Amino acid sequence: MYAARLITTTLLLASCFGACAADSPNLKAQYQPAADRLIDAAMQDKAGYEKLTYLCDRIGNRLSGSESLTKAIAWAADQMRKDGLVNVVTPEVKVPHWVRGAESGSIVSPVEKPLHMLGLGMSVGTPAGGITADAVVVSTFDELTGLGDAVKGKVVVFDAPYQSYGQTVMYRLGGASAAAKQGAVAVLVRSITPLALQQPHTGAMQYAEGVPKIPAAAISIEDATLLHRLQKSGASPRIHLEMAAHMEPDAVAANVIGEIPGSEHPEEVVVMGGHIDSWDVGQGAQDDGSGIMATLEAATLIHQLGLKPKRTIRVVFWVNEENGGRGGEAYLQWVGDKLKNHVAAIEMDEGAERPLGFGYGPFAFMRRPRPGQPPVAPKPPSSEQEASMETCRQVASLLSRIGADKVNAGGGGSDIEPIVNKGVPSLSPTTAATHYFDWHHTQADTVDKVDPDDFRKNVAVLAVLAYVLADMPGKLAGTSAAEPIQ
Repeated sequence: MYAARLITTTLLLASCFGACAADSPNLKAQYQPAADRLIDAAMQDKAGYEKLTYLCDRIGNRLSGSESLTKAIAWAADQMRKDGLVNVVTPEVKVPHWVRGAESGSIVSPVEKPLHMLGLGMSVGTPAGGITADAVVVSTFDELTGLGDAVKGKVVVFDAPYQSYGQTVMYRLGGASAAAKQGAVAVLVRSITPLALQQPHTGAMQYAEGVPKIPAAAISIEDATLLHRLQKSGASPRIHLEMAAHMEPDAVAANVIGEIPGSEHPEEVVVMGGHIDSWDVGQGAQDDGSGIMATLEAATLIHQLGLKPKRTIRVVFWVNEENGGRGGEAYLQWVGDKLKNHVAAIEMDEGAERPLGFGYGPFAFMRRPRPGQPPVAPKPPSSEQEASMETCRQVASLLSRIGADKVNAGGGGSDIEPIVNKGVPSLSPTTAATHYFDWHHTQADTVDKVDPDDFRKNVAVLAVLAYVLADMPGKLAGTSAAEPIQ
């Protein structure tokens, strides 16, 4: 994912969004029968996983600008209609078109060995014939800075041990520009994962303005630590890197949108979804095929059971989350002044492992810092948001029978960040996430990694959460739309 839920948060400026949830009745007593029906249906459902399998096996990975993404968008819109959603539309979105091209890397001395590598998304390529240069291995930005001009003309290798995705991903995002400022000709980044299985993990990187653009690639943990050991032994590792990566003109893609209209307040909207694009390796199964198919199936079950929430439930498959975020921005423009009627936004983009519950609000997380800068701590929740947390606990209690009754402070995702910044309350399922960062952005992100039973439980969580939020008397508190987000 371009910006995982754990690192895509904004500085909270709190205000009550609509009626305060503190005045809500006993939601458990009111909604337990409907919740049980939804859970029963989800746990017996096979169609959702079959759709996920089709998406992964028949369409495959879906990088922005690719023919497979175009195919996935058309298929998804058709599937929404078949599942009974209405007002299905595919508003056009112009997306960046990055092409990986042929690529390879190797150590040429003091040993000869191919590198397990994947170019980072949005990276430039190497000159024809590639780059051959000595490597300098560092573990931190501070260590790099301390080398000064010694980096000039060399390949910088970041061997930063995995701490958490949010902490360690900064080397992938900003490593190239940090190294280029000191004259490096390329950068290799240890894959952002805790698992060492000679598996490189791609992902987006960013170039700073006014800094030369140099090629950037991810390498496996084993290769990064080998290069570090060679350097510590007194050798000067030398690397050859070839990358044909390049940008083409923006391509035409689309968000995919469908609805279950509200029975009493159709103008009010609970939006939920994930991102339809993926990286160009693997099948985009956990990231984020599981998210979009689970949200669609949740809405489908609500419709099939004849449940008619008072507010509209809108399912959105956002495009271009991985390397641009344009789908989320386009959605904000598409809804326009009707954004004020959004009562909640739910994003699923953390895989479909065993669900634990869900998170609410952006106030628990540190804002993602710019490369080389410290994170900015958000403000604590307001009294209105604390009241909404209690409402969320009541909703979560409806899910106790499947062990998904925990509520944590912090939920959302990068696709809904543009509307959350404008005041919409944010939520997202929370899972055990035991293996998510072992697989995502790799060739291993295939449908066999999605356990069918866990997938069904995630469908249940989404169905209950979306239905109750769309039907309950009160509303959750969101962020402030009155003051700018810094």
